[in-house]
Amino acid sequence: MPSEQKKNVDRMIKDYHYASASEFFRDAVRALEEDKLIQDIGESEREFAAGKGKKLRSLKDLM
Repeated sequence: MPSEQKKNVDRMIKDYHYASASEFFRDAVRALEEDKLIQDIGESEREFAAGKGKKLRSLKDLM
């Protein structure tokens, strides 16, 4: 990791009171996963609004 980036990470670890770099990166990965899920839900909502979705009447419709 470039030294400037490491300084930024170290500063964020201190500023946000992370116990370690590992904790910081785990939290960052979780945040990215959450953002991706929100994007996927938004895309699904847009597709459904555009008539591309399928209304499920039972769990069998998922198969």
